Amino acid sequence: MTFEPLASDFFSYESLLTDREKEALAALRGWLERDVKPIVNDHWDRGEFPMQIVKPLAELGALSYAWDETKPFKNSAVFRGFVALELARVDASVATFAGVQNGLATGSIAIAGSTEQRAEWIPRLASGEVIGAFGLTEPLSGSDSARGLRTTARREGDEWVLNGAKRWIGNATFSDITIIWAKDEADGQVKGFIVPTSTPGYTATKIERKISLRAVQNADITLEHVVVPESLRLQNANSFRDTAAVLRQTRAEVAWSAVGTSIGAYEAAVAYAKRREQFGKPIGAHQLIQDLLVKCLGNITASLGMVVRVSEMLDRGEQRDEHSALTKAYTTARMRETVAWAREAVGGNGIVLDYDVARFFADAEALYSYEGTREMNTLIVGRAITGEAAFV
Repeated sequence: MTFEPLASDFFSYESLLTDREKEALAALRGWLERDVKPIVNDHWDRGEFPMQIVKPLAELGALSYAWDETKPFKNSAVFRGFVALELARVDASVATFAGVQNGLATGSIAIAGSTEQRAEWIPRLASGEVIGAFGLTEPLSGSDSARGLRTTARREGDEWVLNGAKRWIGNATFSDITIIWAKDEADGQVKGFIVPTSTPGYTATKIERKISLRAVQNADITLEHVVVPESLRLQNANSFRDTAAVLRQTRAEVAWSAVGTSIGAYEAAVAYAKRREQFGKPIGAHQLIQDLLVKCLGNITASLGMVVRVSEMLDRGEQRDEHSALTKAYTTARMRETVAWAREAVGGNGIVLDYDVARFFADAEALYSYEGTREMNTLIVGRAITGEAAFV
């Protein structure tokens, strides 16, 4: 399929991609436009995830672009970012599914698993044979997960017994495994476990009545004397620092998804502005509508520059926590502005799913908060600036 640059990539950042990467992105874009975009509003409205897209996503490589069994990254971080952008540009719920599967679940095993664990699980997750989830956030522990984790792990011989609860866990109603992070009762350190969801004592209950990312199947998880063997403990996860290493990789991709969500809303608003007529001409011919669209494009362009640069730093081994934190905080804040301006440009129809903007507008609220709120990311950057931690 021929690669056509996005008009919303105003400064042509896609030109940084190789021809092979452009070809892969074009194939993904074509499939998303043809097979996914027509169905997402209906699934969002019903609060259901379109499971039929998992196999094609895997076949297109979208679940395996990051990791393989023998090296940390198969493709450049810039390319992986454009994949996240492309998914979110069509639907943020689809991007979130892939981010959990490819970034958080597979990433936990890739970063903190043993050679044997990587060989067993990464190919199965990449193919979509196994669906993964990532269990860190708890009902009483979100931003303070580093110290406030309440889920416990107790070793008994060659087994571990897990007890506790998790909340807001994406993919968890249909996942085959969930990466559970728990505090070791013996040393107080956070450790990770690959928990098959069929294990006795493990239950996942869908969170209902959401106004954002409705197609994502978030769940409350309870763990009651869940027994897992030592072979399913992530062998290189020995403290929260190892958990944070996973989040460091994925936080930047959330920023890419924020840019994609902005672009999706902006493109829907542009299309509407060209066809909707008021006062005898398309509303896109009116100055105030053009002003809204230009402000959207300015936010998108600035945010693209930031995510591209932070991904280049990741490829070079130069990215630090404060870099991904600033990127996530900035791009999601600009996304919030952008989707609001896009909704404004579409007027009353901007609150109706049929015009797409409403979905992006609502979904932006979840992206703004998950994988580190703006406030927590601000404190990470503030610590880097001043040398003083102001978390409590």
